[in-house]
Amino acid sequence: MKQIDLRSDTVTLPSKEMKESILNSQLGDDVFQEDHDVNLLEKKAAKLSGKNAALLVPSGTMGNLISFLAHCPRGTEAILGDKSHTFTYEAGGISAFGGIHSHQLKNEYDGTIDIDSIKNAIRTDNIHFPKTSLISLENTHNKCFGYPLSKNYIDQVSNIAKENNIKLHVDGARIFNATVALNTSLEQLIKNVDSITFCLSKGLACPIGSLICGSNDFINDARRIRKALGGGMRQAGIIASAGLHVIDNIDFQILEDHQNAKMLADGINSIKGLKIDASKVKSNIIYCRLESSIMSEDEFLNKCEEYGVLFFKYISGDYRLVTHYGITKEDIDYTLNIFKKVLSK
Repeated sequence: MKQIDLRSDTVTLPSKEMKESILNSQLGDDVFQEDHDVNLLEKKAAKLSGKNAALLVPSGTMGNLISFLAHCPRGTEAILGDKSHTFTYEAGGISAFGGIHSHQLKNEYDGTIDIDSIKNAIRTDNIHFPKTSLISLENTHNKCFGYPLSKNYIDQVSNIAKENNIKLHVDGARIFNATVALNTSLEQLIKNVDSITFCLSKGLACPIGSLICGSNDFINDARRIRKALGGGMRQAGIIASAGLHVIDNIDFQILEDHQNAKMLADGINSIKGLKIDASKVKSNIIYCRLESSIMSEDEFLNKCEEYGVLFFKYISGDYRLVTHYGITKEDIDYTLNIFKKVLSK
């Protein structure tokens, strides 16, 4: 049976050409910084981001944790959104491993945090309070409709950080979805950001890996922390070679993912029983919900899975569907037909 997996862009499988790149990777010991493909990928990532250096890590979660640990001394505070991936889905790692106090502020529907709220959240110098060390943003924002944060907004937050002598980190797991949606370069978008992580394993369709980018001193600290966390890898060129295969040709696939997401959202909008605000679909992430009383939310989910269409349901009742490499326009048509078929019964 045909299977359309819309649960996440993490389910992507490498292309034949990517597998060949992995097979032909030039291997060395990355802990000794002797793996050719890792060194080349880090150099390309640094150039692409406009930063001095980069570091390959196994996952985005580790990348964010390392970045927080590098920026925040124990007992200090990081400002982040209450719907951010770091706060919601990273197992409390910044507190468990870094002794970092998280100060959660409300994420608006578009992933932003109110500028005045950020200003007011920065602690005064008082022995009763933890010092504020970091502000963290997420771009695009997973739980906020996949919205991209604009350069203007990021620069506003950067100005606050600089005025208060604190750092600004961006969880850019899907940052290339943001650059494509905003029609800008990565370097321009994050010009005034201190550090960023981005995933190879989402929009870029690699099997594994993320990169951290920042200053030379920051990456030196990050490399030491990566080793302490057990993230030092040896012949990691088998990971890096997949990234090298796609990093110079990012935009085309992601643009297609966005077009498929828009097509899916418009189709859902025309189906009686499903509710969606198609105007909020800005990248490859779609949220919708069941409006009909014909069946329960779980029943609809399970019935669609029986026909090979997979997606997630949140506790709130919202469904999340994500387009990615491997999903075609024909798959979108099939998915919409299954939705109609299930609801018509």
